[in-house]
Amino acid sequence: MVEQLSEAERAEALDALSDWDYDEGRDAIVRRVAFGDFAEAFGFMARVAILAEKADHHPEWSNVYNRVEILLTTHDAGGLSHRDVELATAIDAILEA
Repeated sequence: MVEQLSEAERAEALDALSDWDYDEGRDAIVRRVAFGDFAEAFGFMARVAILAEKADHHPEWSNVYNRVEILLTTHDAGGLSHRDVELATAIDAILEA
């Protein structure tokens, strides 16, 4: 079973993930991204979906036209885990490319 991050691990992860916001109520991280248009946003989501499927760790997300909101938390752990940090880091890499 995946374990929830400790307070120290969470703080360290949040420092490294500067574009992500912490949602204390959900013990989750959230990132909002805007793209040029719907096709660009959807293409990004498709790339993330492939990563998420390979990792067997799926985001909660929404898309409205050119905007995508992503929430990561590990339901089995009851909050933020290393799996969320790893997926967030991979998502950041896609966005930097």
